[in-house]
Amino acid sequence: MGKHTTGNKMTTKMCGVALLFFSLLVLSDAITLRKIGVNYGRFGNNLPSAYQSIEILRSMKAGSVKLYDANPEILRLLARTNIRVSIMVSNDEIINIAANQTTANKWVEDNVLRYYPDTIIRTILVGNEVLSYSSDAGKQIWNHLVPAMRRIKISLRAQDIRNIKVGTPLAMDVLQTSFPPSNGTFRSDISTSVMVPLLNFLSSTKSFFFIDAYPYFPWSANPINISLNFALFESNIKYTDPGTGLVYTNLLDQMLDSLVFAMTRLGYPDVRLSIAETGWPNAGDIDEAGANIKNAATYNRNLVRKMTASNPTGTPARPGALIPTFIFALYDENRKTGPGTERHWGLLHPNGTSIYQIDLTGKRASSDYETLPPAQNNVPYKGKLWCIAAPEVNLTELERALTSACNQGNGTCDSLTPGKECYEPLSVTWHASYAFSSYWAKFRSQGANCYFNGLAQQTTSNPSELHDFE
Repeated sequence: MGKHTTGNKMTTKMCGVALLFFSLLVLSDAITLRKIGVNYGRFGNNLPSAYQSIEILRSMKAGSVKLYDANPEILRLLARTNIRVSIMVSNDEIINIAANQTTANKWVEDNVLRYYPDTIIRTILVGNEVLSYSSDAGKQIWNHLVPAMRRIKISLRAQDIRNIKVGTPLAMDVLQTSFPPSNGTFRSDISTSVMVPLLNFLSSTKSFFFIDAYPYFPWSANPINISLNFALFESNIKYTDPGTGLVYTNLLDQMLDSLVFAMTRLGYPDVRLSIAETGWPNAGDIDEAGANIKNAATYNRNLVRKMTASNPTGTPARPGALIPTFIFALYDENRKTGPGTERHWGLLHPNGTSIYQIDLTGKRASSDYETLPPAQNNVPYKGKLWCIAAPEVNLTELERALTSACNQGNGTCDSLTPGKECYEPLSVTWHASYAFSSYWAKFRSQGANCYFNGLAQQTTSNPSELHDFE
C-alpha cells in the first residue's frame, strides 16, 4: 500500500513536471511567434557583408530572419545567435526534389544538417510564389509543389527533426475573389489540383499557410475607393462584411480573412496563417502614389504593434490568433527590376543606416519617434511623364539599352533615323532618352516600366525641350 501510494505521488509529481515543461514550451512558442521577423534579400550590389547584416539584425532585435536560399555563409553566421531562421528551396529545384527522395535527402543534408541545431532553422519554404508564374514552364512546377514539400518533410522525419515546419509562400493572386472577405475563393485553375493537397499537407503537419500580403498594392490600384489610413492601420473607418457581420478596421485584416474564408470553403478552416512578406515602399517612381517614408514608417510601426501585442488581436475571423510576421525587407535592393517601388522596400539604406526609426519589439511609443518627413505623393500624379536616360550612367551600357529599345519595333525609334525630326542632337544620351520615352509610351499599358537596367528615370519635363544632351 505504501509503495503504491509513493508510486502515485511520484507519478503525480512527474506529470506535474511534464505539464510544467509543456506549458513552458507553449509559452516560449507564443513569445517567439510574436517576435517580428525580417526578410533578408540580397539583390543589390552595394549591400553590407553577411557578417555586418547579421550583426544589424541582432541589434534590431529581430526575432527571426527569412532567407531566399540556404546561403552557407549566412547560416554559419546565424549559429548561436538565437535568431530563428527560415530557408528556401529555389523554384528550379522543386521538380527534381518532387521526383526523387534521394534528391530531397541530399538537399536536407546539405542545407539543414550541416548547420542545425546550432543555427535555429525553424522553417523550410519550398519555392517562392510558385503559383504566380503562369508561363508554360511556371505551370509545370505547380503540380510538383506539394510532392516536393512532402519529400522534404519525409527527409526531416528520417533525421528525427520535428521542430522545422515545411511550407510555401504564396501571393494574394492565388485568390480569384477577395472582397468582401467572406467571398474569399481560390482561383479555379489551382483550387482542386493544388490548393486542396497543399492545405491537406499543411493541416496534417500543423504548418502554416504562408502569404505575401501587401496592402499597398490594392490601395495604390484603387486609392479613390480605399482609404489610405485604412491601409496604414490609422483609420477610424469601420467596414462590416455583409456576409458575416464581421467588422474590419484595416485592410490587412481583410486580406488575411479572405484567405481564411477561401481555406474554409475547401474544408480547411483551421490552418494557421503566417505573413511571409509585408511592408510598404519608402520611395518609388513619380506615378507610384503613396510610396514615401512617412507611409512606410507608419505602416510598419503599426504592424509591429499589432503583431507583438501581449494580447494579440488576430483578425475578425480569428480573434486572438498569433500570426508570425516577416517585414519586407531589411535593405533597399538596387538590382531589382521593375517599377521604382521594387527597389525601395527596405528598413535600411544599403549602407546599413535606418531609412526611418522602427522598434521591432513594439515597445517604443509613437511619441518617442523623430518627426517623419511629410508625404508629398499620396495623391496619384495626373500630369505628363517621360522616361529619360539617368545621369552619369555608363555610355556603353546606355547604347546597348538604346539598341534594345529600338529593336522592339512598332516604330519606337523611327524619328531617330538620319534626316528625321529627332535625329539631332547626335548623342547617345539624347537618342536613348527619346527611345526610352517612345518605348515606354507604346508598351506601358502592357506592363513596361521606366527602368532599363537602372539606366533610365522618370521626369515631368519634356526631354525634347532639354538642351544638355551634348
